Order: sequence, then C-alpha cells, then structure tokens
Amino acid sequence: MARRRFLGIGAAVGGAVLLGATGGGGTAVAAERSRRRAGYPDVLNLPNGFHPAGIGIGPAPYAYFGSLLGGAVYRACLLTGEGKVINPGLGEGYYAVGLQVDQRQRVFVAGGWGRLITVVDGITGKVIETYEVGNADTFVDHVVLTPHAAWFTDSFNGQLFALPLGPHGALPARDEVVTLRLGGEWVQGPSDGLTATGIAATPDGSALVVVNIHAHGGSLFRVHPATGAARRIDLGGVTLPTTNGILVHGRTLYAPRMNDLAVLRLDPTGHNARLARMVTDPRFETPCAAAVHGNRLYLPNSRFPQPPEPELPYNAVALSLPL
Repeated sequence: MARRRFLGIGAAVGGAVLLGATGGGGTAVAAERSRRRAGYPDVLNLPNGFHPAGIGIGPAPYAYFGSLLGGAVYRACLLTGEGKVINPGLGEGYYAVGLQVDQRQRVFVAGGWGRLITVVDGITGKVIETYEVGNADTFVDHVVLTPHAAWFTDSFNGQLFALPLGPHGALPARDEVVTLRLGGEWVQGPSDGLTATGIAATPDGSALVVVNIHAHGGSLFRVHPATGAARRIDLGGVTLPTTNGILVHGRTLYAPRMNDLAVLRLDPTGHNARLARMVTDPRFETPCAAAVHGNRLYLPNSRFPQPPEPELPYNAVALSLPL
C-alpha cells in the first residue's frame, strides 16, 4: 500500500514535471557566480535513498530534511555539511514531506499519507507531539509557520490544517487542530492528482499563499486565514506546474520548478507578483523546496520523477543571495 501510494504521488509530480519543461518565462541566469562563502559547503549530501521533499532551517545553522520513505528526519550542519538522522520515523507507510523550524528549534513535519503532523525537538530528535488530521484521502504536504499558527496543506481535499500556537509558542491540544476549507476562486483538481502543495505567508502577514499545481497551468492563491476564501494571485503569465515547497523571504517568493527556480517579487498583501528572473544551475535535479540562512538559499533535490532506490544519492544545493 505504501509503495502504491508513493508511486501515485510520483506519477502526479512526474507528469507535472514533463509539463513544466515549457512553462513560465523570463530570463534564465546561471547561478554559478559568487556561490562560495568561507567554511560553508555548496552541497549538502543526504543519506542514500533518503528522498527529501522539503527543507526547514531555523535560527541555528542547521538544515532539516524529511524522508518520503519512512518519515525519518535528517539534520545537516550548514558549516560543515556533516549530518545525521535525528529521528528514524515510523517506518514503511509513513512520510516526512514539508518541514519548518521555529525559534525554539522545534521541527514541524507534514506527514503525507500518514495523516500525521509531528513536532520534533530539533536538537534531540525526540517527538514532542503528534496530531492526526483529515481523512483516509488526506496528504499533509507542506507547512508554514506564522506568529500565531503552523499551517499545513492537504493536497487532495481542498483544505488547510492549522495548529494554533499559544503564548510562548505553546502547542495546542490534539482536539484544537483547525480545519479550514478552501473556497472563493479555489479550483480543486481530480481526486487522483495533487492540487495544493506549497504554502507561505504574504509579506505583510495578512494572508496565506498556497500553490495550486492544477489550476491555470500551475498558480498561486491568496487565502484568507479566517474564512478560507481564496483569490488567484496575478503572476503576469508565469506558471508553476511543478512547484512543491515555496518560500517568501521579505517580498521575494522563491518557487522551484522542474529544473529551475522562479524568483518573483510580491506586493506586500500578496495580490500580485511579477517574475524577477529564472535561475538555472547544473546541480538542479528537480528542486522541491527552499529555505534561507544568512545570505544563502538552500534547495533539496527530489530527483522526481525518478523512483527512489536504496543506493540512490540525494543532496541539497546552496545559492548565494541576492539572486
């Protein structure tokens, strides 16, 4: 069952990857220049067969990755490139997809088909709390942290999940998880394909930005966090058919596509965005998410649509900012 479900996700993303070869526009630029920063490696090697789908970086110089095969969480030191598995996951049939890290070095993990949201201590790897959400068709895909909640996408059901955060970041009780149905202009895709993938917050924090890889050839929607009302963001003709995780940093939105990176400038409220440039790099192998630390942008390579194998190598690459 786990293998079938994984291959189903791979087929959906793989099909989108093929479409992404002709999507979008803008000027491609090589990201070869000015990569190096003393002591910081440009490539983070992950365990063979790990198969990442997201990345999270908090205040400390560590990047966290989750595995689509068993749900393990891996921590890599940005200074040295060395790392280790800090939590082995629950094994076959469980996933760790998108991740985010808060100021307390807690890792919030989207659990894919496992319907789980897990909060892990980023130092010890100990599970702090787990939440079961959704229904049998739920795929908890990506996550964004805001000052008052951790928001997660459900790729197959047109809804978001939120963990409301109390004073000093206190986690909610298990029965306090919020399910927010998406409405307004939201267009849900067919039941056997991904729709909502990545999620971020607008620069002014007033709304959420959610990727919809089904509608309009791959698009972004601005979602009101109280009502779920969604409005399509004007991207000026850019399409995002293969985008999974996204990152909003200041007023810049980073959206990995097939083997390039769309860099867009958002207005503060998130109603409009315009392409600044397309970044290409020979090290890209279907980058799937993005995170910033200092003046460097990190992107894990998912290598979709290639199916995972135990000895298949995976990595994440670093680019110097600004792009």
